[in-house]
Amino acid sequence: MRFAALLLPWGLVAGLVAGLARAETDPADAARAAADQLEAATVALAQTDSARDRVKALTEVVHAYEAGLTALRAGLRRAAIRQAQLDRQLKAQEGEIARLLGALQSIGSGPPPVMLLHPHGPEGTARAGMILADVTPGLESEAARLRRDLEEVVILRDLQEGAAETLQNGLAGVQAARTELSKAIADRTDLPKRYDEDPVQTALLIASTETLEGFASALVDLQVEGMDEIDLPDATAFKGVLPLPVDSTVLRRAGEADAAGIRRPGLVVATRPNALVVAPLAATIRYRGPLLDYGNVMILEPQPGLLFVLAGMEKVFGAPGQVLPEGSPVGLMGGNDPEIGAILSQSSDGTGHDRTETLYIEVREGKSPVDPETWFRTNKDG
Repeated sequence: MRFAALLLPWGLVAGLVAGLARAETDPADAARAAADQLEAATVALAQTDSARDRVKALTEVVHAYEAGLTALRAGLRRAAIRQAQLDRQLKAQEGEIARLLGALQSIGSGPPPVMLLHPHGPEGTARAGMILADVTPGLESEAARLRRDLEEVVILRDLQEGAAETLQNGLAGVQAARTELSKAIADRTDLPKRYDEDPVQTALLIASTETLEGFASALVDLQVEGMDEIDLPDATAFKGVLPLPVDSTVLRRAGEADAAGIRRPGLVVATRPNALVVAPLAATIRYRGPLLDYGNVMILEPQPGLLFVLAGMEKVFGAPGQVLPEGSPVGLMGGNDPEIGAILSQSSDGTGHDRTETLYIEVREGKSPVDPETWFRTNKDG
C-alpha cells in the first residue's frame, strides 16, 4: 500500500481510505490496515508541493489522516475487546487446560513399549489403543485451538504496545497537513469573487441584530452592489443526500431541547478536535467571522435565498464574496488533539468521548429555517 499511494490520482486517495476503513477484517488486520492508511497519507503529504491544486490535495490528505486515525482507534478498540475476551476465556478454562496438558504430557512421556502394554493382555491393549486413537485427535484439536488463542493474545498485545508510535506519527502528520492547508488557503488567488465586502455595512448589520435568525434574515435582504452572477449547480438536486460538512455524530436534532431547555432549528453535531469542515456544495461565502455567542460562523449561499449556517469553528477560511467549489475547506474545529495515552486508554471504550467539539448546522430557505435533515444525510433511523 505504501507504494500504491504514489501511483494513485489525488481524487482516489479519499476513496481508498474510505474503502479500507469499511473493510470487514479481524481486529489485528483492521488496526494494521489503518496504520497503512496513515503511512499512505504521509506519502501523499510529501507529494502536495508539486500538486496542481494544492488546496484540494491538502484537503484530501487531511481527510486521509482523519480517516486513518479514526480507523486506527476503532481497530485498537476492537483489538482490546478481543484480547479481554480471550483473557477471560483462558482464565475460565485454566483447570481444563491443565488437564489437557497433563493428558498430552502423559501420552508423550512414556516409551512406546510401555504405552502399548495393558495389564489385561493383548485384548486390553487393543481396546486401549482404540480408545487412545479416538481420544488423541480431540486432544490435538483442543491443543491446536489453545495454541491459536495464545498466539492471538500475543499478536494483539504486541499490536497495542506498538500503537503509540503509529498514533504519534499520525497525529504529527495531520497537524502538519492542517498547517500547510491553512497556508495554501491564505495564498490561493484562483477563486472567483462575486463581490467585495463592505466592512462598515457588515458591522452595522451585526450591531443591529441580536439573534442568529435576525442576522441571517437581514443577510437575505442585504443588497450588495456590483454582485456578479455566477452559475452554480442546482442545489435542489442534492437535497436529502448531502454529506455532513464534517466527520461527526448528531448530538441534537432540530427542535430538540438542550440542557438549558433551549430549542434551536438546527443540528448540533459532535466532532473530534481540529476536525476539518468543508463546503457541502459549491457556494458563495456571505459571511465569515465571529457572531454573537456562536463563535466563528460561516454562512454559505449555494443559490439565492438558500443559506447554510455553520457555527462554532475555531478557524474559518476564505472571504465574503468568494465562490467556493464543493468540498473546499471552510474551517477547523477547536480543541486539542488528545495525548497518546488518553487515546490508548479509550481504545476499549467506544463511547465517543473523543468527540469533544460541537458544530451547529442550520439551513434557511428564504427567511425561514428548515430541518437540516431534509438536506443532509445523518442516518436518522440509525
